[in-house]
Amino acid sequence: MHVRSSNPDVAQNALRVVEQAIGASLVEPKKPIQFPAKPKKKNPAAVALGKLGGRKGGNARAKKLTQEERTAIAQRAAQARWAKAEEKNS
Repeated sequence: MHVRSSNPDVAQNALRVVEQAIGASLVEPKKPIQFPAKPKKKNPAAVALGKLGGRKGGNARAKKLTQEERTAIAQRAAQARWAKAEEKNS
């Protein structure tokens, strides 16, 4: 198996010397390939179902929870927000 050395080959070294001597690059930089963006098409029926479930979900969950459970959830959320604010300030 051929082992690659860490040194550039003779042609690369010569190119580097010439570029340094003239103070400019002889090789054009490669441009990244840009693919055209695909338009996103959504299924209208799926969108309608998603909206319907999303509107029901939060209210249904809140009705199932007791007052103590809702309070505990709110307290954990507040602690998490304060923890983020303290991390930001320190």
